[in-house]
Amino acid sequence: MSTAITSLAALRALYPEPAGRAVLKQLDHLDAHCARFVALSPFVVLATSDAEGRADASPRGGLPGFVKLADARTLLLPDAPGNNRLDSLENIIGTGRAGLLFMIPGINETLRVNGKAVLSLDPADIAACADERRAPALVIRLSVEEAFLHCAKAFMRSGLWKPQSQVARDALPSMGRMMADQTSMAGPVETQEETERRYAASL
Repeated sequence: MSTAITSLAALRALYPEPAGRAVLKQLDHLDAHCARFVALSPFVVLATSDAEGRADASPRGGLPGFVKLADARTLLLPDAPGNNRLDSLENIIGTGRAGLLFMIPGINETLRVNGKAVLSLDPADIAACADERRAPALVIRLSVEEAFLHCAKAFMRSGLWKPQSQVARDALPSMGRMMADQTSMAGPVETQEETERRYAASL
């Protein structure tokens, strides 16, 4: 007998229907509270999928407020230098959609925003997202369709922001060692210090 859930009816049989605040909190725009959350956030997870439904989630970071609020229904996410795989950007071209999960260090609630997305080269969008280091090559322009604050339970369970939850870097091998093992690339293995210096040069 299959143990997988394969229908909405079977899924809903395990959980009660959402009600009250869980339903009412969803907005089709960014109100003052959402705007403040975006302004304080230095980190966001960008969720996309390709045309076949294969999902991807990519971390994006900058100084607090690096994601700009163009208006109550539009967010601007600058694309910073990365590994040039362009997974998220290719997915946006393929589907025209994206989701964002905003986090603020020390705050257990998060902000979720979903909507239509385009890769913008509009000079005004580029200028809005430029900082003292550079202007982005492009900007992800998200037209907000859904926005809601997400409860703190996941962060409370994980204790993510608690000092005692911090893991020493040497709990894992260096990034260079892990990449060498995974890729079997020949040559000297980059130390963690060398990796971080290389990262810092292209922030």
